Amino acid sequence: MSEDVRDIKFALFDTAIGACGIVWTARGIKAVQLPLSDEDKTRTRIRQRYGRLAEAIPPAGVQTAIDGMIALLEGKPKDLSDVVLDLDGVCEFDLGVYDIARTIPPGRTMTYGDIARRLGGVELSRDIGQALGRNPCPIVVPCHRVLAAGDKPGGFSANGGVATKLKMLAIEGAAVNHTPSLFD
Repeated sequence: MSEDVRDIKFALFDTAIGACGIVWTARGIKAVQLPLSDEDKTRTRIRQRYGRLAEAIPPAGVQTAIDGMIALLEGKPKDLSDVVLDLDGVCEFDLGVYDIARTIPPGRTMTYGDIARRLGGVELSRDIGQALGRNPCPIVVPCHRVLAAGDKPGGFSANGGVATKLKMLAIEGAAVNHTPSLFD
């Protein structure tokens, strides 16, 4: 991380799925933290990843992104593709995956294979899943809209795992081919 922690700020905000966090720099949104079991844990996770950041009142552009995420998680079809991100340090492959994921509108999905084909190779599906697992800006980069083959949910590394992914997709009105097993 090349930035001085004084140049990076964060805030927590309430959504329909719990208290999320957002980290920003002067260049844009650096990260979104999906909710953990309570606000203190969410705050601690942000600081574990980004250092002793100051919690601050979001500037106008960041507040617009927050308002968009809140609306989206309330079931409003909010497009977040214009939110400016600061993904300095993210590898080129991951950026390509995130760019494609950001084109998926609310209520719609795409598979890992679909993204792989757009990037030029079906054999990339596993790499795409790993890139989405490293996504620093869930919701804004809607990794929850990317499904496994057969439109099955696949994985989700956020707190709550696949149940959180399915909840987010249900809020957006997306159809997912998933019947929970005894182990879900």
